[in-house]
Amino acid sequence: MRPTSRVIALLDLLQSGGTRTLRELAAALEVDERTVRRYVEHLRDLDIPVESIRGRYGGYRLAAGQRMPPLMFTDDEALATVLGLIAANRNVTSSHLPGAADSALAKIRRVLPRSLSRRLDALVASARFTATDAPAASADTSILLTLAEAAREQRRVLVAYTSRGGASTERILEPLGLVSHSGHWYVAARDPHSDSIRTFRLDRMTDPRLLAERFTLSPGFDATEYVLDALASTPWAHEVSVVVRASEQWIRRWLPPGLAKLERLGGDDSYRVRLRVEQLDWVPSILASLDRPFTIERPEALKEAVAAFAQRLATYAGGDTR
Repeated sequence: MRPTSRVIALLDLLQSGGTRTLRELAAALEVDERTVRRYVEHLRDLDIPVESIRGRYGGYRLAAGQRMPPLMFTDDEALATVLGLIAANRNVTSSHLPGAADSALAKIRRVLPRSLSRRLDALVASARFTATDAPAASADTSILLTLAEAAREQRRVLVAYTSRGGASTERILEPLGLVSHSGHWYVAARDPHSDSIRTFRLDRMTDPRLLAERFTLSPGFDATEYVLDALASTPWAHEVSVVVRASEQWIRRWLPPGLAKLERLGGDDSYRVRLRVEQLDWVPSILASLDRPFTIERPEALKEAVAAFAQRLATYAGGDTR
């Protein structure tokens, strides 16, 4: 490793936080302690505030200064930072610094390596989010960035995919848009083999490879709407249908898009709520949380589950904990 590279490596070690002993730094950089001291002086010459800590547990650490030292990100760190700034930008109403997220994002993208900056630009352009909470982080960085690049450049991509049932296949996909929803990243993509659009979870993908073949993006296609509709329509063990007398806004507090479909009935605030679930045990508590009149249309097992849940609540309210 060249001296300049070791100075940069020293800064990287100090930026990880805490105090690093002289011996620890020398071992990490594979140099003697005198050389570490020289590297520290190089950093100080660049106005990077490195403090010397004396005593038995002393060493070096970065001090708070008027200028932030140069930041060095791994791909994962850069992705996490960019996604965090995107989340902040989508929630500017609660921020005291409107525009700060955009400014910080622009500065970070300027200092990143060109190849990584280009891929993050593709992610910013193609990613969509379904809620105000933090973007999902369940996908491998290389997979997320490769699919974002494919979506922006309208290039096909080859991936290995494992279905929910555990079947593994290789697929050629035409990514139409990336969506972060409820802790996961999804891609709405056309399968050219079947000429159909489907939804795929990125954490079930491995080994993505950009292909030379290009495709044409469907005009007006809304990836977020498609993914939410697909998730709400996913076949599960139970198909639930309940008519609830409440406003859409009220129902959506407990049953967001992607979990349930709503169908308005008549002129009053009355909706048929449809959802598909693997188990019914959590549905009675959700219906109780709505605190509005409801009629269970199906399945019959849900009526029994709600009755049993109501009986338990009555027992608890009566103080009988046996």
